[in-house]
Amino acid sequence: MFDSLESLSQRVESTGYVTDPVTLQILYLAARMNKPLLVEGPAGSGKTELAYAIAKAAQAPVERLQCYAGINEASAIGTFDAALQALFLNIQSKTSDPEWISLRKKLHTLEFFTEGPLLRALLYEDRPCVLLIDELDKVDPAFEAMLLELLSVWQLSIPKLGTVKARTIPFVVLTSNEERRIGDPLRRRSFYLRFEFPTLEREREILYRRSPADEPETYAQIAGFGKALRSLCLSKPPSISEILDLARVLELLGVSEITPEIRDVLLPVLVKTESDRQILMMSDQWESILYDSMKYRDEILSLGETAWAK
Repeated sequence: MFDSLESLSQRVESTGYVTDPVTLQILYLAARMNKPLLVEGPAGSGKTELAYAIAKAAQAPVERLQCYAGINEASAIGTFDAALQALFLNIQSKTSDPEWISLRKKLHTLEFFTEGPLLRALLYEDRPCVLLIDELDKVDPAFEAMLLELLSVWQLSIPKLGTVKARTIPFVVLTSNEERRIGDPLRRRSFYLRFEFPTLEREREILYRRSPADEPETYAQIAGFGKALRSLCLSKPPSISEILDLARVLELLGVSEITPEIRDVLLPVLVKTESDRQILMMSDQWESILYDSMKYRDEILSLGETAWAK
């Protein structure tokens, strides 16, 4: 997927995804050693985006399995198309002397199987895909155990269909918001990455690369504003993508600074629960956040304006 660490670094940088040298080395080693990545951290810290950045860097397709409570193997792997099988049987039954043994075997082939994302990820012919298994912590241990065969020997054993081996080995990214602890067997098979919300400096760099703001003071304050918000006891701290949305909103409003007057417009962008909204509506709370954001802004700008000039 990547010929060298230097190639990986250049390609990931070209996607606009901001990471660090150690993470890049882990990505490179995982790709070369066919190891899954288990990425844990709070929701909105860039875990899912990492998988898409890798896919974009490698010019590879993405197969995404979005996990949820109650997901089953049929949703993840696939299932036989009973209607298509019945249609085929109806047609064949009208021919003279159908060979039922060979007919039965034919019915249980990939031709009559509707593939789910796990199986599709194994069937790419010319190049590997990126397989994103998102929010794995939402599934039960039984479903998690089902993944062990896939992540160990790159095959799936499917009733009536048999064992399907990988034509190309996908690059696998497993994400977890830590609602449930992922089991040790899966952890042993994976390289582990821990994500937190970005530091002030890293969020500034993300905004520098991806926000529409033209002035260093603007994206410096936005980065500081994100840090100030996450320092509060919010039930849902703003994600990186929501801070990028904030930058876009300011551009559309034609303003270059977050002020008390636009609080009510920005709250729906940044706050997604009523309890968090009530916290930010408290007397002087918004002004306190703005004060901290300006302090963080000055901290960033003290590094030198030339460093942030676009």
